[in-house]
Amino acid sequence: MIKVLGMIMTIGGAIALVMGVLGIFGSIGLMLSPWALTIIGVVFFFAGISLIKRRKDTDVIEQENHQ
Repeated sequence: MIKVLGMIMTIGGAIALVMGVLGIFGSIGLMLSPWALTIIGVVFFFAGISLIKRRKDTDVIEQENHQ
């Protein structure tokens, strides 16, 4: 479950980051501030990557506890 959340955060962060950068350079018109979208995208992207890299999945933890 933790890995799934990490993947969702990584993908969502990457999308927000790309849209924010495109909004900053004027390629796309957004209803939100492009700087805020870029900052949120960076935070979510790095948080998702760190969840994927550092955390064990809940299934693995349950298997370790039963052994």
